[in-house]
Amino acid sequence: MTTPTRGSRRLRTLLLVLLTFALAGAATGCAGSDSRPRVVVTTNILGDITQEIVGDEADVTVLMKPNADPHSFGLSAVQAAELERADLVVFNGLGLEENVLRHVEAAREAGVPTFEAGKAADPLTFQAQDDGGPEAETGQPDPHFWTDPDRVRKAAGLIADQVVEHVTGVDEKTVRANADRYDDQLADLTTWMEKSFDRIPEKQRALVTNHHVFGYLADRFGFRVIGAVIPSGTTLASPSSSDLRSLTQAMRKAGVQTVFADSSQPKRLAEVLRTELGGGVRVVELYSESLTEKGKGAGTYLQMMRANTTAMTDGLTGT
Repeated sequence: MTTPTRGSRRLRTLLLVLLTFALAGAATGCAGSDSRPRVVVTTNILGDITQEIVGDEADVTVLMKPNADPHSFGLSAVQAAELERADLVVFNGLGLEENVLRHVEAAREAGVPTFEAGKAADPLTFQAQDDGGPEAETGQPDPHFWTDPDRVRKAAGLIADQVVEHVTGVDEKTVRANADRYDDQLADLTTWMEKSFDRIPEKQRALVTNHHVFGYLADRFGFRVIGAVIPSGTTLASPSSSDLRSLTQAMRKAGVQTVFADSSQPKRLAEVLRTELGGGVRVVELYSESLTEKGKGAGTYLQMMRANTTAMTDGLTGT
């Protein structure tokens, strides 16, 4: 074996010192990443709203993927663990994330602060339909509050309060400034929606959807909800033949010729309804319960609401 020279020993020592510093730096970097404040949000709509408020002050993890169904999406073991490591969990609640709420409850029991946005946004309840259409779960809370931008303004302000109170390390002035800027954008959205919907004559402001999802929008902007193909507040239910018959009768009575179907859900049931009415019904896609990927039509809440408003206005005026 060759005996190491004095020079080679010095070189080896220098390399070991450099390696030690490199490993220490990597460990410090990992610790810094782990120490970043973390907000976990269940749905992608609330995730976008929360990200607007938090900005760069904390990491925001959104559990629900684009184009997913909030009623049916589930979590991996890694995602479930994210909830219990969060500084704050923001969720919709009111029964929306049916497969996720038990994980939110587990995080709460582990001491993680949680905020139920739907319950804080003056929730409505599902109402019986005046026009003879099949009923949803009458009297049960409606989780789809985001279809009313004014309620989103309230929820966004409360999310800012929760972030400031529970997420250590964020700059309160920055969070408040972000929330104020976003509040202005939401106020502009409401004004624009009002002007757009003014194009629809009052007698044509009648909604039929895949399932009951636009009760808040109807309440805020003066629409009548005739009914839904799935007479429920969740996509996990199924219509009966009598439900479809009742809905087609209500649509004929109200003179409705447009059905709005969620872009993330199969349109088969809406197409069946169109067949039942003799093919004289249009099926118009909306982004009602999920955002899309960025650049795909509804990458943010603001984009989703503007796209839906345009589609609803065109669909109900025949343009």
